[in-house]
Amino acid sequence: MVDQPLRVIAAACDGACSGNPGPGGWGALLRFEDGSQRELGGADPATTNNRMELKAALALLETLRDLPRHPDLVIRTDSRYLIDGLQKWLVGWKRKGWRTASGGQVLNRDLWEQLDRARLPDLTLIHVRGHSGDPDNDRCDTIAVAFARGQRPALAREGPQVPAASVAPRRAAGKPLILDVVPAEAPVPAQGDQASAELAPEPLVRLLGRLELAERLAAGGFSLTLVELAQVVELPLRSLEARQQAWPWRDWTVVPLDQGHWRLERDAGGLETRS
Repeated sequence: MVDQPLRVIAAACDGACSGNPGPGGWGALLRFEDGSQRELGGADPATTNNRMELKAALALLETLRDLPRHPDLVIRTDSRYLIDGLQKWLVGWKRKGWRTASGGQVLNRDLWEQLDRARLPDLTLIHVRGHSGDPDNDRCDTIAVAFARGQRPALAREGPQVPAASVAPRRAAGKPLILDVVPAEAPVPAQGDQASAELAPEPLVRLLGRLELAERLAAGGFSLTLVELAQVVELPLRSLEARQQAWPWRDWTVVPLDQGHWRLERDAGGLETRS
């Protein structure tokens, strides 16, 4: 049987800048059906917060272009500037020769033009409030802030077909140096893990880890936010947001709690359901 390519089920991006203008950074992440995660990030020594938000989205879109995506996939961002620009303002800007409604030049035109070319028609952006406890947004913010501070954060290296480590400085004519960092290849298993790596394909090893996590969550009676639940059951948030009743997943029942939280309960013989 031919393995089906892993789809991206979650994506997020964020930008940060110290001083605005000043040194900036951006971060992005993708989550795959097997629970693996790929992270991206980069820095610019002289930029603005808005440019870093656009840069993060551009890197994410260019990465998603060649990856299989779940039909419910959306990009989560806390930037209204990014969302409104792509979904409301861009058409008018181009019609008016890249001028705003007041007649001024559109700021960051170079990035907007690149974003326009990189847009994926079946992919939308949704707004999440920054620093509100959304794990993916918080992680992207952590990556972006670290790069803005001149640090080199460790990026998640999992995900299908992750290329070898690449740190590629590039400079466009008249532009400051931009350092883009993409994830390195997956780490070699430690000696104690070598046997399990040889016995089973990597996706199954990761699945086992997720099932073991689900068992511990159920045994402890822990509550999960919707974002956390989506990561455990590897389903997009959009497919879970409309659910209000208990539903089966593999050998557990997913039970709704108050304030949008959920709990896993062991259900021997339960069957997995997918959207």
